[in-house]
Amino acid sequence: MPSILDELATGSRVAIIRLRSLGDCVLTTPAIAILKAARPDLRIQVVLEPRFAALFSGNPDLEQVVAPSLTAARGSDLCLNFHGGSRSMWMTAFSGARVRAGFGHHVGAWIYNAPVPRAQEILGDERTVHTAEHLGSAMFYLGCPRVEIPRARLYADPWPEAPPRYAVIHPFASAPEKQWPAERFVEVMRTLELEPLVIGAPGDDFAPFSEFRCLTGSLEQTKQVLAAASLFLGNDSGPAHMAAAFGVPVAVLYGASDPVVWAPWRTRGETFVGLSDTTVPQVKAALNRLLQGVNA
Repeated sequence: MPSILDELATGSRVAIIRLRSLGDCVLTTPAIAILKAARPDLRIQVVLEPRFAALFSGNPDLEQVVAPSLTAARGSDLCLNFHGGSRSMWMTAFSGARVRAGFGHHVGAWIYNAPVPRAQEILGDERTVHTAEHLGSAMFYLGCPRVEIPRARLYADPWPEAPPRYAVIHPFASAPEKQWPAERFVEVMRTLELEPLVIGAPGDDFAPFSEFRCLTGSLEQTKQVLAAASLFLGNDSGPAHMAAAFGVPVAVLYGASDPVVWAPWRTRGETFVGLSDTTVPQVKAALNRLLQGVNA
């Protein structure tokens, strides 16, 4: 029986609605890579808020990135909604696409004429799945061959100011309950054998880290900084997934998030669950293990 992809004509347009969220955007790239590998002829665009567009710059799997609007996905033959909120549902409905797909658990999934089942059903495994597996499974449902879901893909130009070897530290998060105490980060950074570089957004409080070099550049510059790093340490947040996409060894601290779902994908990593219980010696030991692997 022909799959959904089999029924798409050569050169068909595909609109993938992602909208926002740093980590989700990064972890969408393996699914896009699977689709493009299966059908190189497809003309794929991502509908995305402009502040996240740099995550997809240079990605050869995409034809373009489009800012959200009611008609952003208009003209697509396949509209795949990976976001699931009400605005993305309206975009899917107004796309006019012959195939409108998205996960069946989305509120308003009646808009889809190709609702995607649970990842566990597609993969035939009832375990908790990683976000990259969750999104990749949708491509298998559409008709892509079953393959190992690849590492996330980001592309960056060389960073002209890069030191020879350095560790990127991201001690911030979207909420206080997701942040390991600043003083513990500082204690670890003071003993690192690599130069620590602290990254964050303009609104983050860099005061506790004033003795170190701190960077608040654009998302494009953040990609450059992470791409050339030898090590990453940070809270569960978008930059951790960006570092993993570049194959950087990572140590990530988790609050309420499930590391099975949000662990660094396809890179060497150490994870810690329970911010209040994670000690400085534990993190130092993890970083030493990661560095030994790099130097081996």
